[in-house]
Amino acid sequence: MNSIKQSLTALFDRIPRRHSTDNVKEIYGLAYEYEELLTNIEGENDFYEKHIASFFDELEQVRATVKKSTDGKASKKNKDNFFDEASGIFKDSVQSLMELYGEGGRKA
Repeated sequence: MNSIKQSLTALFDRIPRRHSTDNVKEIYGLAYEYEELLTNIEGENDFYEKHIASFFDELEQVRATVKKSTDGKASKKNKDNFFDEASGIFKDSVQSLMELYGEGGRKA
């Protein structure tokens, strides 16, 4: 298994599911790591360059939804729901990327 695949798997396993102050910080840190992995994969070849843009869009959606979960005016239930939604989008995105990336080196 190559290092990017290992990094994606480790990142996927660390995505928190429950809303808390620490988990908000954690998911933002993971989003930063994910963005760096996306940039590295995008630079591998033309195939990945063409197929990675949607993952950046999903990452922005994750960040925006996590931000909603920190709104002081939102109820605890809404904060939990926003965070759960963001976490689900994040996990789905990472899972899709792992499937697309495989072991790397795709060119078709």
